[in-house]
Amino acid sequence: MKMNVHEEESLVSVEKTASHEDLPLPIYASLEPVYGGGSQLEEAQLRFDTLKSKFLLVFGHQPDVFARSPGRVNLIGEHIDYEGYSVLPMAIRQDTIVAIRKHESGEAEKLLRIANVNDKYTFRTYPADPNQEIDLKDLKWGHYFICAYKGYYEYAKAKGLEVEPLLGLDILVDGIVPTGSGLSSSAAFVCSSTIAIMAAFDVSISKKELAQLTCECERHIGTQSGGMDQAISIMAKAGFAELIDFNPICATDVQLPAGGTFVIAHSLAVSQKAVTAATNYNNRVVECRLASIVLGIKLGMQPTEAVSKVKTLSDVEGLCVAYAGKHGSSDPVLAVKELLHEEPYTAEDIEKIIGEKLSSVFANSPTSLDVLIAAMNFKLHQRAAHVYSEAKRVYAFRDTVSSNLSEEDKLKKLGDLMNDSHHSCSVLYECSCPELEELVEVCRENGALGARLTGAGWGGCAVALVKEGIVPQFILNLKEKFYQARIDEGLIGKNDLGLYVFASKPSSGAAIFKF
Repeated sequence: MKMNVHEEESLVSVEKTASHEDLPLPIYASLEPVYGGGSQLEEAQLRFDTLKSKFLLVFGHQPDVFARSPGRVNLIGEHIDYEGYSVLPMAIRQDTIVAIRKHESGEAEKLLRIANVNDKYTFRTYPADPNQEIDLKDLKWGHYFICAYKGYYEYAKAKGLEVEPLLGLDILVDGIVPTGSGLSSSAAFVCSSTIAIMAAFDVSISKKELAQLTCECERHIGTQSGGMDQAISIMAKAGFAELIDFNPICATDVQLPAGGTFVIAHSLAVSQKAVTAATNYNNRVVECRLASIVLGIKLGMQPTEAVSKVKTLSDVEGLCVAYAGKHGSSDPVLAVKELLHEEPYTAEDIEKIIGEKLSSVFANSPTSLDVLIAAMNFKLHQRAAHVYSEAKRVYAFRDTVSSNLSEEDKLKKLGDLMNDSHHSCSVLYECSCPELEELVEVCRENGALGARLTGAGWGGCAVALVKEGIVPQFILNLKEKFYQARIDEGLIGKNDLGLYVFASKPSSGAAIFKF
């Protein structure tokens, strides 16, 4: 049966916030509640002033409202949200801000005009048509806004909301979450865009509804997102990591132990999740679905029932645990080891087991059909073993935080779990890359209690748990042992290192600003 954190005893340092996700997003008239004071507030004030002046310059009007949504770092629980399992991320201070203005009814052009403060992203215009198609073979940066636009109208239609006649929108974007980093720059953009659109149309919904909506929005870009990135971006609270549960989405505050800090470091290998989806991200989603169907059949389900009812590995966990119970264990991985062979399965192998063509199983999912075209074979054993073991590590992490161990022992245990997670991601899920392997090793050699890839992988960032007292020296060591050679090669500028390696405490979630 599925692990359920809600059935367990209340924990001293894990505070359930049932009402938190039922509230709408906060609306602020000043920046302090989100950005605090000091240099961070000064930096934020400069960004907002720049947004206002550039908006006026580009569009000839002031924006109506601003929305911001942060990036995130996943501390543990990789590639399991889309399998229905809980994850444990925290928001980071880097965010995406969207300024928006709704056109008046008398204005002639019904266009979405999208600009960016970064000249790298060229001005885009799109029709104000929520039914427009997104060309997944020719993705542009503005399409992430179109995801939000389409998703909002789909939501409004499903809820029976009265939607205003189609009006144009002016949009200006400022994102400082590093792209292709595994820190959810795409989710921060889609979430802030969705929030901005809803604020412009004066529609307010609860955070949990918004988290679900934005997850569905991002699927328009072609990745089969599981919902973690959107949930933490919207539900985060300053000072807390969050245990994110799904079906329904909810967030539980997790107070991390004192004395430890997370350092995020970019491998400088860019992870293009949407572009490589058929061979990487969506491929793993398909492999997990096939593993769950095959497990279901081998554990007694009729093939037609398994194909129609089994969507994720969490759907057959109960059967796997029951099987393990007959062999003196409660670990679902035992069923994986006994019932799924380690050699890759061909499509023909799986079709013999399930009794139908894979193309018919995935007939309603164009992105999954793309995977079938691209894939030579499928590693069912390895993917299922990762998912079940990683799900257990999330709960072990949560339980360690709330245990009676000393702060020192807690930090060591959390580091061990992060190291185990990385090994599983690297060996079983194969979502690492040479640059990440090198970076993780350098982190561990220079004092990290634990280090692992974070985000989808195949590039992007590593996250390291480091004692607070050694953080400055740790970052200097990373510069010398990992980044200096890349600076010498001209991959990054010597003055840009702060963009690629930084320490972070848990930051606050999405918000709306009306000045």
